[in-house]
Amino acid sequence: MSIPNNPPVVVATTLFIVAFLSLCLHFTEAQIGVCNGMIGDNLPTKKDVVNLYKSNGIGAMRLYSPDLASLQVLQGSGIKLMLDVPNEDVQSLASDQSAAMQWINTNVVPFASTVKYVVVGNEIHPSDMTASSVLPAMQNVLIALKSKQLENKIMVSTSIDTSLIINSYPPSNGQFNNTAYITPIIKFLTSNGSPLLVNIYTYFAYISNEQSISLNYALFTSSGTVVTDPNNGKKYQNMFDAMVDSVYAALAKVGAPNTAIVVSETGWPSAGGDAATVSNAGTYYRNLINHVKQGTPLKPGQTIETYLFAMFDEDKKPGPNTERNFGLFTPTKVPKYGQLNFS
Repeated sequence: MSIPNNPPVVVATTLFIVAFLSLCLHFTEAQIGVCNGMIGDNLPTKKDVVNLYKSNGIGAMRLYSPDLASLQVLQGSGIKLMLDVPNEDVQSLASDQSAAMQWINTNVVPFASTVKYVVVGNEIHPSDMTASSVLPAMQNVLIALKSKQLENKIMVSTSIDTSLIINSYPPSNGQFNNTAYITPIIKFLTSNGSPLLVNIYTYFAYISNEQSISLNYALFTSSGTVVTDPNNGKKYQNMFDAMVDSVYAALAKVGAPNTAIVVSETGWPSAGGDAATVSNAGTYYRNLINHVKQGTPLKPGQTIETYLFAMFDEDKKPGPNTERNFGLFTPTKVPKYGQLNFS
């Protein structure tokens, strides 16, 4: 066996390949996860929740705060975790590196084999008081992960909603409504190989404009092309693809055409509002699960890692009644839509 003349180059190349493969694994793991909201007083035990994920073949979970009991039960389960820094903690992590270090040491390091993403804030808008803290908090979280050699195993991102996108029709016209806020965040994601997390709800888009949007378009049940983008000729048969591609278009306009999107929430309520029925919700979830592996017209064949909202109906969640009816399961662990194929 020949000995390389330049071992440092070999070592560096090997480290690059290991890091690259590690990042690739992030995107080849479970393509369908489920958000685990906990705003209810009748929910199963943390152990029962994890067992329900496992028995249904759900390979990924989103937690909106670092619930210690859940983190402990998830260890060794094989379930990968999207773990949020709650919005109320973002400012403290932004202003104090030691606070970010403590947060990572407490909530991530002991569970590092489970955690896949750290999500710094959910649906924080440019006008929110917390907005200026999002990027510094992300930077401090990454520094903390690097201090534990976890930066190639755990990605740092933030989760936005589609109110940050304007001119989304046709999809290729999509752009961010406040580039001063979002562009530095996108640059951070791009430089670290992290995806942008986006909450996508065709349900809310539909009920806000029922005169112009058909229910079939929102539910993946249109029989043919509904929208043809005049700018690029891409044809859209469902609204989910159009919404995702409007975000891809917005990313391209801020210099990040290759930044991946992970859909960090999507769902359809089974009660409490217009078109909120068990039949419609079941149709949405089944069609969505079958569809996301195909990619979108703008990114065909590029599987979209997607987190369904949510595991259970949450009876104490504030807001409209629909907010309490997004569960895939009842609090007694009964599936509302039959057996969904999460794999």
